[in-house]
Amino acid sequence: MEISMNNKTDETNEKIEQALNGDKQALELLLGSVQDIVYNLSLRMLGSPHDAEDATQEILIKTMTGLSSFRKESAFSTWVYRIATNYLLNYKKSFFAKQPPLSFEFYGADIEAGFLKNNPGMMNGVDEEILTHELKMSCTNVMLQCFDPESRLIYVLGIMFKVDSKVCGEILGITPEAYRQRLSRIRQKMAGFLKQYCGLASPEKCNCQKRIGYAITNHRLNPANLEYHQLEKVDEVVALDYLAAMEEMDTESAIFAKLPSYRSPQNTKDFLQNILFSENMATIMSQA
Repeated sequence: MEISMNNKTDETNEKIEQALNGDKQALELLLGSVQDIVYNLSLRMLGSPHDAEDATQEILIKTMTGLSSFRKESAFSTWVYRIATNYLLNYKKSFFAKQPPLSFEFYGADIEAGFLKNNPGMMNGVDEEILTHELKMSCTNVMLQCFDPESRLIYVLGIMFKVDSKVCGEILGITPEAYRQRLSRIRQKMAGFLKQYCGLASPEKCNCQKRIGYAITNHRLNPANLEYHQLEKVDEVVALDYLAAMEEMDTESAIFAKLPSYRSPQNTKDFLQNILFSENMATIMSQA
């Protein structure tokens, strides 16, 4: 395992040198290796596929133009995560960032009030099971928005991406012990909310299928534009080269840990291709 990790690091560092020397293919491979990672982090941090796509493109540009500052003191993916987290913690252009702050109390009250009988006419011919899954993906992402950005990041890295506490502490500028303590408190808060309101944790509570009618009526679910259903799922995205040993996970945390990872949309790939092979590429890389 150690040899494999070293070989991977050597290959990555070689691609970095090639990219800095003008090799577009090496740069494309390098960015492609972290593209899905950045997209999935952006999706969980910002709460919508559209905002995640925009943020991913901007983070990849920052990675590209800052490449010469990578000092190889950590894994390349760890360095990219620092860029991504710094950007996402201060991102003000997302849908949720423009709304009044969301709280668990407000969202819990909304869940308790939000049930309407499902009307087949409003489902636009879409199978109820597909709509239920879409609402589950949307709802769990909205739950994450109830945390402040740094707490959300701690939860996403620790629970959804299973990143080692040493690396998380490194990213956030705190000790591993402080990170674990904060993660424990944040986990407890989410677990309490899920037990009280969510049918995924407590079967007698809210059920996504029963909220379809309410969600459509309130324009939170659009059968004609299912954002999550359109995304291509991938095997679990390995967030960093250093993953925590899989601890025994409580039922509530497992709900988020088992959510699917997605491939970065084709638009992002096209965006990268257009930049990499544009006439302005030399100017862009001169900033690196």
